[in-house]
Parts: sequence; structure tokens; C-alpha cells
Amino acid sequence: MVWVWVGGYLNNASPVSNVSDTARWVAVYRAWESARTDALFDDPYAKSLAGERGEAIARLMPARARSGWPMVTRTKLIDDLVQARVAQGCDCVVNLAAGLDTRPYRLELPPSLRWIEVDLPALIEEKEELLADARPRCQLRRIKLDLTETEARVAALQDAVKPSTQALVLTEGLLVYLDDAQVRDLSRDIAALAGVRSWIIDLGSPAILETMRKGMGATLTNAPLKFAPENGVAFFEALAWRVAQVHSIFHAAVRFRRLPWFLRPFALLPEPNPRNLGKARWSGVVELTPAN
Repeated sequence: MVWVWVGGYLNNASPVSNVSDTARWVAVYRAWESARTDALFDDPYAKSLAGERGEAIARLMPARARSGWPMVTRTKLIDDLVQARVAQGCDCVVNLAAGLDTRPYRLELPPSLRWIEVDLPALIEEKEELLADARPRCQLRRIKLDLTETEARVAALQDAVKPSTQALVLTEGLLVYLDDAQVRDLSRDIAALAGVRSWIIDLGSPAILETMRKGMGATLTNAPLKFAPENGVAFFEALAWRVAQVHSIFHAAVRFRRLPWFLRPFALLPEPNPRNLGKARWSGVVELTPAN
């Protein structure tokens, strides 16, 4: 989801008026992808979750970004990583800033898997109402929490992970809206959890964030993009994490046949070093594991 911590909500100066609107916006791309005959995934709930408001926001995006191909690609990459970890014994998924994500309902998951979503109270309440008639495929629990409240966050994480020995933490679309200090704090909190074996994040370079800022103009005025370390995955390696996998969203979009035609020539360029991004326009999905 697209997330911003500004007292939990965005103000009305932007087409995106609150955090629920941004979640609907991302759901639009899942709905559009699901409607394709060659869909990479099937989210039967996305259209109703997005609603008319989500459609309206998506159509305000610049024409070249309107298809949402990076978010579609990111969704598919994370789907595959989650299912791979579950197949290898993951017993708990903790999704921070879960938004309107529907993986517990649409992925093939064992009934014994514990899936815990953490998000703001208002958004969770709305989601529970919209999905009242849907049945998750695993043991789903939701925690109402403002993740900026450090003590409450630590306590909630400990409570969620405590019974598990093979937990996975997911922070899709979250880190980019935090500053470096907030990401460090969250990283250390997750690393301190003995039961966590994997952390899936998405990450962008400074250049790609600047491109996004310019392209989106005032649409996300109240959701400023912040986190984009020049040293990429090395930022996390300095915080007691090991990089298990790195997947370029751009090159995955080529593989999934979702990259727009005007960007295809750039697919011939070599991948940048994910530890030295410099001026490269790069974004990716990364799996981290505890270094110790």
C-alpha cells in the first residue's frame, strides 16, 4: 500500500485525501491486473476494495505511469516470495501497514498458517466491513496500531511473533514513506525478534524516487517520498541483516511482460550494484534474513 505517517491521515489539499484512499488506489492496479486474460494473479476482492474513489485517483496518475506496472510487478514478486517461504516452513506472516492487501484470502495457504495484519484502526475497521463475507484461507488476525508509537509497536511485534519460530515480516510499500531514523528503528525492532527468519521489503534508489516525485506532481503532496538510501541493501546489512534475494522490479516486469513499450530499450542495460545505486533508476523487492 501507499502509506504516510502524518497523524495517520493525509489532508484534503491532495487528490489523495487520507490513507484509506491510497490503499484503494493500489487496489485498483490489482483489480486491473486480475481482469486480464493473462493475469499474473487473481484478486477477486480488489475491485470492490478500490471502489470509485480508487479508480478516480488512479486515473489522475501521469499517462505513462497509469498502468501501475511497478505495483503489479511488486505484487507478483512478493506473492512468489511469500508462497516460497510458506512452502519451506514459515509458520507466521506479519504484514505491517497491510492496507487493503488480500493475500490471506487469495493465496494458496495452509489453514495452520498465522497471518497478522497491523494497521491504523480506521483502515482496519473499513477493511473488515468490506471483507465481511470473505473467508481467509489461514488464521487471520488484525492489530489496530499506529506504527509510529514505538512502545506499542515493539509490544505488538513481540506478541505477534512470540509463538513462532519461522516468522516472516512484510513491509510492502511502507519504508519509502519513512525517514532514515524511522527505518533504522523499525529494522532493529524486527531484528530483535527471535522468531523472525525473513523480512520482505521493497526499495528504490534516490534517482527513481526523484523521478516519481516529478511524475506524480501534487498528487502525493501529503505523502512525501523519503527513504531511498544510496547504498541500497547495504543500509540493512549494517543493521544486522543479510541479503538473501534481490529482484529488480524493472527486469521482473520484462520477464512478466508488463514493462511499457517505451521502456523496453532500457532492459538491455546492465543491473546496477544494489549496494551502490548512485544515479541509477532502480527499484526492487528484497528478502532479508537475520545476520546472526
